[in-house]
Amino acid sequence: MAALCSEGDVTLSTPTRLRSFRRAERRILLAALDAVPAAKHGDVLRHREQWKRLGERLHPHEYPQFPSAAEVFDVARGVREAVSFGGRVEAALAGGRTGDAVALLEHTPGALLRRLDHLLRTGGGSAVLEAAERAAAHASGRVLLSLREHLQNRLAPVDRVFTNRHGKAWATPDTRSPLDEEALTRTLAILDEEITRRLPDPGELIVDPAVLDVALPLSGKSAAPGLGVLPRGSLSPVDGELLRFFVYWRQAARSTDYDLSALMLDATYDNPTHISWTSYGNDFATYSGDLTDAADGVSEFIDIRLPHASQPIVIPQVHVYAGERFDEAAEAFFGYMTRDAVQEGRPFEPRTVRMKSDLRGSGRIALPLVFLRGDDGAWRVKWLHLYLSGHPAFNQVEGNRVTTSLLVRSIVERDHLRVGYLADLLRSKASAGGHVTYIGLETPPGLPEGARVYTPATLHELIPA
Repeated sequence: MAALCSEGDVTLSTPTRLRSFRRAERRILLAALDAVPAAKHGDVLRHREQWKRLGERLHPHEYPQFPSAAEVFDVARGVREAVSFGGRVEAALAGGRTGDAVALLEHTPGALLRRLDHLLRTGGGSAVLEAAERAAAHASGRVLLSLREHLQNRLAPVDRVFTNRHGKAWATPDTRSPLDEEALTRTLAILDEEITRRLPDPGELIVDPAVLDVALPLSGKSAAPGLGVLPRGSLSPVDGELLRFFVYWRQAARSTDYDLSALMLDATYDNPTHISWTSYGNDFATYSGDLTDAADGVSEFIDIRLPHASQPIVIPQVHVYAGERFDEAAEAFFGYMTRDAVQEGRPFEPRTVRMKSDLRGSGRIALPLVFLRGDDGAWRVKWLHLYLSGHPAFNQVEGNRVTTSLLVRSIVERDHLRVGYLADLLRSKASAGGHVTYIGLETPPGLPEGARVYTPATLHELIPA
C-alpha cells in the first residue's frame, strides 16, 4: 500500500522511492500492519531494504499502540529474528515431520499443491493425498493446471528447466526420486475431476484440430508479443519445401549489429553444425549475409531446404554482437515463413510476414523457437521464447552450443499441457443444444450469433478460475 501511494511498483520487483506520509496516513498504515499475524513477519526478509525505508517514513516508535508493527521493522533491521512461513515448512520437512508441514500448508492451498511433489516424496501417504484433495477445491485454476503438467512429466522424467519473467532459463538433470505410481495416478484423477468441475458447459463444442497442440498459457511468461505467436511449448506444422527465418532490427541511438545463426543437431542433440556469418552455407542451408548497422532497419535471413536437411533439429538464434540490447533497440523481431519456387528471387520484406515475435528479453542471445523433423518426416516448430545471458559483446553460435542444446532438449522433451487436454474435458460436459463454443487459431465465418470463441489471443479466458 505504501508503494501504491508512492506511485511505485506494487509487486515490489523494483524498489520504490517512498514519499513522506502525513501523520494520519502513518497511523492507518501502522494499524493495518499491526493486524498482520506475527507468523508472517519472516516474509519481511524477502524485501528487507524496502521495509527499512518504510520504517524511516512511518516512525513506528511514535506509535506505541502498535507493538506488532514495530516488530516488523525490528526484523528488517536484524534486531529481532523471524522465520518465514516457507522456512517453518522447510524445517518441518527437514526434520521428517511431514504431518506438521501439511498442517501448516493446509492454510494456504496453493502453496500446498506447489509443494505436493516434495510432500509425496517424504512418505506422507494417504494423509498428503487427502490434504491435496481438500486444497484442490480452493486453489486457483492455474495452480491446478500447472501441477497437472508437472505431474504428467514425472511419469517419464526429463531435465528440469527454470524460466524467469524475462525469458532467461537454465536446465538441470532431474535427480528427484520417482513418485509412487498409485499416488501419482490418484493425484492426476483428483486434478482432472476438479478442473472439469470448474469448466463451463460448452454447449455444442467445435474444435479446430490445428489448435490442439497449442500450449495452454499458464503464466504471463509463456509468450512474447507479436503476430501469430503461440505460447512456449506449442507445436505447429511447417509445410513447404523452403523454410526462411529471419531477424529484423532498427537501432535507436547507436550502431547495432545482430547476427542471425542456426545450430543444427542430430536426433541425440549431438554432432552440431551451424550456419552464421562464420559459415555461410552447407548442402541444405544458406545465410543471406552479415549486416552490421541498422540506422534505417535491416534484416538477415537463413533459408533451409527442408527435404534435403540432413539433421532433424534446427535451432535459430539471434546474437547481440555489438551495440544495443534487444530491449533497447527501436525495433527488433524474429519471424519465419515458407516460400515456394514461384517466390524465389522476389524481394523479401520482413514487415509483411504474418508470423513474427518481438525480441524484448534482457539476455543477449535469443532462442525464439526450434524446428523439428519427426519420425514421419514431417517438420514442426516448437515455440521456446528463451534468452541466454551471453557476453556483453561478440556473441557467436560457437560459444553456446552446449548450453543451447541442453536447454532446448529440456523444452522439446517436456510434455506441455495443451488445448487438446481441456478440449477432452469440455467434451465430457458438452450438452446437446443451446450455445456454441468454438476453439481455433482464427475465428471462422458463419458461426451462430452469441457463439463463444477462443483463439490463441483469448485462450487465457478458457482457463478456469
